[in-house]
Amino acid sequence: MTTTAQPIPMTGAEAIVASLEALGVTDVFGMPGGAILPTYDPLMGSALNHILVRHEQGAGHAAEGYALATGRVGCALVTSGPGATNTLTALADAHMDSVPIVVISGQVGASLIGTDAFQEADVVGASMPVTKHSFLVTDASQIPARIAEAFHLAATGRPGPVLVDIAKSAQVAQMEFSWPPALDLPGYRVAGKPNMKQVRAAARAICDAQAPVLYVGGGVVRSGSSAALARLVEASGAPVVTTLTARGAFPDSDPHNLGMPGMHGTVAAVGALQRADLIVALGTRFDDRVTGKLDAFAPRARVVHIDIDAAEISKNRHADIPIVADLAQALPVLADEVSRASSEGKSDITGWWRYIDRLRKRYPIGWSEPEDGRIAPQHVLTRLSALVGPEAVYVTGVGQHQMWAAQFIAYERPRSFLSSSGAGTMGYCVPAAMGAQVGVPDRAVWAIDGDGSFQMTNQELATCSINNIPIKVALINNGVLGMVRQWQSLFYGKRYSNTTLNPADGDQIPNFEMLATAYGMAARTVRSADEVDEAIEWAMGINDRPVLIDFRVSPDAMVWPMVAAGVSNDEIRYAKGMAPNWEVED
Repeated sequence: MTTTAQPIPMTGAEAIVASLEALGVTDVFGMPGGAILPTYDPLMGSALNHILVRHEQGAGHAAEGYALATGRVGCALVTSGPGATNTLTALADAHMDSVPIVVISGQVGASLIGTDAFQEADVVGASMPVTKHSFLVTDASQIPARIAEAFHLAATGRPGPVLVDIAKSAQVAQMEFSWPPALDLPGYRVAGKPNMKQVRAAARAICDAQAPVLYVGGGVVRSGSSAALARLVEASGAPVVTTLTARGAFPDSDPHNLGMPGMHGTVAAVGALQRADLIVALGTRFDDRVTGKLDAFAPRARVVHIDIDAAEISKNRHADIPIVADLAQALPVLADEVSRASSEGKSDITGWWRYIDRLRKRYPIGWSEPEDGRIAPQHVLTRLSALVGPEAVYVTGVGQHQMWAAQFIAYERPRSFLSSSGAGTMGYCVPAAMGAQVGVPDRAVWAIDGDGSFQMTNQELATCSINNIPIKVALINNGVLGMVRQWQSLFYGKRYSNTTLNPADGDQIPNFEMLATAYGMAARTVRSADEVDEAIEWAMGINDRPVLIDFRVSPDAMVWPMVAAGVSNDEIRYAKGMAPNWEVED
């Protein structure tokens, strides 16, 4: 981080750029406009790599993808009014998934604020519910401190998005720049070390439990605690379930990993949680997509809950042993305490594992071949996993393809699966993949998208082509809004109201191969399972530009297992009309 010996005269706009450089920011996603134009002038001669997006929502999602892939704060730069409001979806998405991004937006001059001036919008007010904090800056001298505070807030504690709205008058005004500035964040306290009395109680509970489960959330990835989690698993011998935001936090190849819990989780993961006598919740918030009907979730389990955000403790499920702490500090000491407590006595959980292994053997993740003769989307993702491997970064949109990607791709390392989880934002995939590729240029980045989600933000393919960002798009194209159609199939008597994307005569509109070609990409269409492997290998051999493969898959394929919304997880179906036998025997 830069330190200035003497204050340097400059404009507020120059101070914005200098502050970002001093913070170590290297990449910014954005689009200029009138209210942020003063800042784009000094940006031109700076060391910052600015990626010109085609829509401000894309800038926000790209910042998210960058942050998730690298562990650093992502940054977006946009103008006032619609430019700023276009980032609200990305801010809300980042807020739900605890993603550290900073959006810097231009605002009309201070004297015009509140007059309904051209392209004025109260973006600070609009963003307050969906950000960790929002700043309005009207004094140029305050710019360095507010930007430094924004990055500090985004990255520390529970990560999240921060907005800095800077009046145009402040950008053009003169000021004295010095670094580092003094931070003024009264009342902001970050949880750190855990209460050791509570840690010892948690360790004893783990050792005494006869049916424990480690319920792992995205906080393990955000805190960089995967290695400590592995130590805890080794010390406890307990099974692990990884939520959608935690895929890759613990290797899928490890036999302790039962997979994903919840609405579309594995039968083993769901069954283990329902029958556990102790749940150790790590950086997770007992989301409704995991718990199902909350008062029927894990009815006999005591709960140890460790989270950096005190507001999450006992919010949805009462914590018998609450621990407010940074997982990076709490997990290593918990693993040590479990090892120590085990020497004083530990329950035999071999019977618990026999039960779980019977569930895994009887109800593995799988699929039925489509009756219409088209490709099974699950086959595409299984082959993608096998051919590309765990070193790649996989980014998804939202819908059926998202769940299949979570189920059928094997994840071995953190920050390898990026998706919109809490908000479920269609259109997330392409710009987030773009941001991830900028952040980790040496890793292959696969954007796994559905044809519905893809069409919301695919204009960022132009950004990728022009800036040599070689993402690879696996388009799971079933011609419908698949997840909504699945619900219509199961709960609305197959009345497919407004979920078919193509005309009745069956023509593909648009032709995605031609569209990708128009964007300067390499592209091809795959219509049979025999072509899948060769197409993936073809895409892997192209690294000088983005690539798209249009996989034409069956619209009738469904995501199984499934727990319908609002019912107990005990009512999970592993195929249509088929429920598991929870008393499964050898």
